[in-house]
Amino acid sequence: MAASYSITRVIALWDRLNSSFWFVPTVMVIVAVALSFLFIEVDILRGVDLTDDPSAFYTFGPEGARSILSVIATSMITVASLIFSITMLSLQLASSQFGPRVLDNFMRDRSNQIVLGTFIATFLYCLFVLRSVRGMEGSSFVPHLAVGFGVVLAAASVAVLIYFIHHIATSIRIETLLAKLAYEGCCAVDRLFDERPQQGAGHQMPDGFDADSRQIAADFGGYVQNVGVDALMRIATEHDLVLRIDAPPGQFVTKGVCVITAYPQDRVSDKIEEQLCGAVVIGRDRTPHQDLEFAIHRIVELAQRSLSPGFNDPTTALYCIDRLGEVLGRVDGRSIPSTMQLDRHCQVRLLTETVVLEDVACRAFAAIARYGITDADVVRQLSETLVRVEASFPLAARHALADFREQVLSASRSQSLHGFDRKILSDVQDTDRTES
Repeated sequence: MAASYSITRVIALWDRLNSSFWFVPTVMVIVAVALSFLFIEVDILRGVDLTDDPSAFYTFGPEGARSILSVIATSMITVASLIFSITMLSLQLASSQFGPRVLDNFMRDRSNQIVLGTFIATFLYCLFVLRSVRGMEGSSFVPHLAVGFGVVLAAASVAVLIYFIHHIATSIRIETLLAKLAYEGCCAVDRLFDERPQQGAGHQMPDGFDADSRQIAADFGGYVQNVGVDALMRIATEHDLVLRIDAPPGQFVTKGVCVITAYPQDRVSDKIEEQLCGAVVIGRDRTPHQDLEFAIHRIVELAQRSLSPGFNDPTTALYCIDRLGEVLGRVDGRSIPSTMQLDRHCQVRLLTETVVLEDVACRAFAAIARYGITDADVVRQLSETLVRVEASFPLAARHALADFREQVLSASRSQSLHGFDRKILSDVQDTDRTES
């Protein structure tokens, strides 16, 4: 397997494993089982016997050790079942209230994974220690250190249970969810928009690019989740190629569809094609890692659901608009990435699609305005947020946002509004005139 293929795919696989609901509990279980063997071996080497020394941390006879380990194991598996049920109930609530696109955030919640892993790990630890307790009173082997550590794990599990009750009540709040979605959106902006001046302006594509190029097809269908730009740049530089990314992150492709075009085709061997194909990660769903539009869409979807007649919660829509402004305002001071990326010798190596900021912003705000155009508070919040976002956008994108903002205000004025709602919109227009 080629290096670039393995690095890109392994990184994507590790990210999926690290964010899955079962990976952290599995690691914790393995560590707990290993600790049970370790502490038993330490007790064997120490040759600890039953003692009445009051200064000892925790000592038991065989029956006492069996009893306390059995009680801990039974209670841990019972609480673990309860934790799992509460988690599933929270997922069901999140799916119905916030939409299925945000379920991944709850599944990747590290606290929930650690809580579940703590109880399962304690349960299995007690089972493995329990098997080593042998004999009757007066002639026995009791791993006092191992049993004592089991008591410590039980006490820690109680503390974790109290934390879980607090955490699960906090995590299902809309403010907490929006903060997480906005953070992921800001991270996507940081990855896509460079703080350094853009390069590649003034360069042109090679002559005959389309005629003398080789198309790299997707090996299976799905959404493009990650494109290894660094790996593609390295391959293009080593083999003197010019690559064009035809399927950017977030695009749905079917098997056999071209994802990368390589020029010239006579330099692209089957091995290089395998490397190029491996630099593109395709999965079942979209992810916000490199897909800014999807990161924004999840916030927009929450606003749309809150404005639907079934929910009728415009306050949540106001929170969503604020967070949307936070993500788009992150662009402030950053340059729009060029469609052409150069190597250190200023040779064009990679052609990509650039993000059209004004289109992304207008589509996002329009999706909210479409449902909240009759709500004066929503329109006012949209107007104020658009003003802030417009100030952070590059000059070329500001005019589109200003025109869109005027269209929203004009559309709201044409609605049959109450007198006090018209007063709110009139105040917004008066503020515009004062600022201008």
